[in-house]
Amino acid sequence: MATQTAPARQNLPVESDSLIGRDRDLSELLRLLETDRVLTLTGASGIGKTRLALRLAAQATASFRDGVWLAALADVSTRAEVAARLCGALGVMEEGRRDPLETVGDALRGRSLLLVFDGIDGVADHVAEIAGALATSCPSVSLLVTGREPLRVGRETVWRVPPLPVRAPADGAEPAADCAVRLFLERARAAVPDYASSPAELAAVNRICRRVDGVPLAVELAAAWAGRVDAAGIDAGLAAALEGAGAGADRNGAPRSLVLDAVVGWSHSLLSMPERVLLRRLSVFPNWCLELAESVCAEEPLLAENDVLDLLSALLDRSLITLTGEHLNRVRYRLPAPVREHARERLAEAGEDERIRARHTSRMLAVAEDLGRIAQSSRAMPWRERFAYWDRAASEYDNIRAALHWSVRNGRVRDGLRLCAGMRPLWFTSCQFAEGEEWYAAFLSAAEADPDGPAAGAEPEDGGPAVGALRGRVLVYLAELAWPRKRFDETAAMARAGADLCRAAEDWTTACLAENLLALIAGVRGDAGAARRHVAGVLELARSTGDLWNEAFALNLQGSMAARDGSFAEADTRFNTSLMIMRGMDHRWGVGSTLMAHGAAAEAHGDVQTADRCYREAMDIHRTIGAAAELAACLAGVGRVARRLGSVTQACDYLGESLHLCHTTGQRGGLAETLASIAGVADQQGMREEAARCAGAASALLESSGWSGFGSPRFPLAVDVTGIDCGGELRSSWEEGRRLGVEDAVDLAAGIADSGRLPRPRPAPAPLSAPPKKALTRREREIARLVGEECSNRTISERLVIAPATVARHLANINRKMGFNSRTQIAQWVTRHSGRTDRG
Repeated sequence: MATQTAPARQNLPVESDSLIGRDRDLSELLRLLETDRVLTLTGASGIGKTRLALRLAAQATASFRDGVWLAALADVSTRAEVAARLCGALGVMEEGRRDPLETVGDALRGRSLLLVFDGIDGVADHVAEIAGALATSCPSVSLLVTGREPLRVGRETVWRVPPLPVRAPADGAEPAADCAVRLFLERARAAVPDYASSPAELAAVNRICRRVDGVPLAVELAAAWAGRVDAAGIDAGLAAALEGAGAGADRNGAPRSLVLDAVVGWSHSLLSMPERVLLRRLSVFPNWCLELAESVCAEEPLLAENDVLDLLSALLDRSLITLTGEHLNRVRYRLPAPVREHARERLAEAGEDERIRARHTSRMLAVAEDLGRIAQSSRAMPWRERFAYWDRAASEYDNIRAALHWSVRNGRVRDGLRLCAGMRPLWFTSCQFAEGEEWYAAFLSAAEADPDGPAAGAEPEDGGPAVGALRGRVLVYLAELAWPRKRFDETAAMARAGADLCRAAEDWTTACLAENLLALIAGVRGDAGAARRHVAGVLELARSTGDLWNEAFALNLQGSMAARDGSFAEADTRFNTSLMIMRGMDHRWGVGSTLMAHGAAAEAHGDVQTADRCYREAMDIHRTIGAAAELAACLAGVGRVARRLGSVTQACDYLGESLHLCHTTGQRGGLAETLASIAGVADQQGMREEAARCAGAASALLESSGWSGFGSPRFPLAVDVTGIDCGGELRSSWEEGRRLGVEDAVDLAAGIADSGRLPRPRPAPAPLSAPPKKALTRREREIARLVGEECSNRTISERLVIAPATVARHLANINRKMGFNSRTQIAQWVTRHSGRTDRG
């Protein structure tokens, strides 16, 4: 779940300090971005690729209609992780049965934006695949990439980021004019205002900058010691460090990595012992907050917990750690990549690697298991308090991912299963199907390979669940992620196997979840008897164990099944009881989901007042908590009800917003249902051909999404919104709609929705009156004339060399402007005013 759904233009971090010496580079790079689709900034670590890319992206925001979006990839390593990070940055939701990168491509095809991939070195092959696909399929999407090496894809322009210039001293030259020297002095004088004010000191600063070859991070690391060491002392120390590292000769290209490592080592040597201990232990974090550093890194006698804050501040002053911003009222930090690599080596040398990583994993287990425990806890608690666990897990996702990787590398199967089980609410509600399935499968496979391993069946010493019990839980959760992918046989088999293991371990909550899944599968397969038996079993078990969440969910399913059977009074009772339980827990997501099912049942029954009330309350809830799929479904529901109540303007407002949200977040199932709803509006307004095209597009899209006949993957009770007669003379229009691409279909539906948003004008002018001189554009007059010649939309599109969807949009505008509601009226008007439609 996201915290908000309001549109934004970028997700770039706030810059913490100035960028020096890159004005000319920025000017040239901005020019390249205007023409080049893939721009890659390359260079050694510490050269300033990320800082330059972020400043470039910030300055380019105005050039991209749909904004600038950053996907930071420094701490990911698999294709699924890249996809998850990309979807998160763009607000695109994974679809159950489709490669998430295909969904991204569809969502971006009609958008004009800049996508920034920062730190691709560990996943360059995956980013190259994505970049190649987007460059081909999304003509208005540009990519800005940073890495040590180019992607080597078509249409790529490579810009090797140079070091900051620094010249050798010369008579009359001003050392402070060099960019590297300017950077050193700005950072140094932040601590010592009059630092290096004499010519001799300036000359020493110039030597320092030349020794480190103008590498910005090396310059900043050296300048950070200005408060304790004079310029001559820094110069001498660096000279010795570089000579000892074999990097004392002239340097360019690859040897800069040796220079930077030597500078990091020199800075490390000046730290106190507690500072060194903290720095090496911080290397286990991709990023962290103070509380996390205290809980993982503090360990007597080397490091006391009360000392961590002061030590963090000291390391920050030395430029060895940086701030990344603030989240959940906690300041977050990270180590620059070269510093982190050096600190990791020191951690291994100290023999602390396994112990500190185990402490880190233990802390992540607490975060993940708190989420798993609270997400569907039956205990009543304020929603804000419950949702905070989602937020905390999301903020520590990089750390949880690092713990998962460490667990799988080191065979810590039980820890991995516990992490996976805890992350289930975040993976499911955020639609992170691909990565979640990948981790579930990895640890289930490891557990099956060693079924008699440590704690496989026995009670572990820490009192937590054994591997056997965890396998059952994770099998059910994997089945839950497989359900939206429509793999029903596989889902049912996993749910049954998981349920058996959970019953043996007396994990009744997960056993109930498995039975609810089996009821869903039986429902979509048309086996109503089996669905009822599963739900009845859930209710009996949930009530005997006090599991209010699963009881409410089962009642929700009973309501949906009763509505399908036509028993709407019983459905109302079941839904209202479920709502009472969810409201008692103050579980907003559960309340919203139940209201949506209740609204769909009421809509199917023709009870539009109840449907409107349910959809609107659910819409407010899901807008507040940022559940995009649920919000889009609610908007469409309100729009359909408004149409049935005769409010075309309101229907078009809500359906237009749903259309935009589904399209930008990549929800093909939701997009198909909204297209069908807009087709209903067009049909009601007499725009029969447009309605048939829109319905055809909806039909094709619903089939391609894999949910034809089953409703949408998140909401199994589908509402029939395609009840439009597209036979006879409208058959060709319907087939034309089925052939439309997604962008053209959205354009068609958006045109229909836009035409209905404004109040329609008065009836058409008197038969003998001339049309308003400026009512129609030249293109609209051309299309009107061809309609008068009885040309079909396809013929018009071929004659004018425009898309059929564009023709439909122009026809909708003509109807709106002239007060018409059919092609016949347009043709009659053209006949009456023959000779006038081509004149202004």
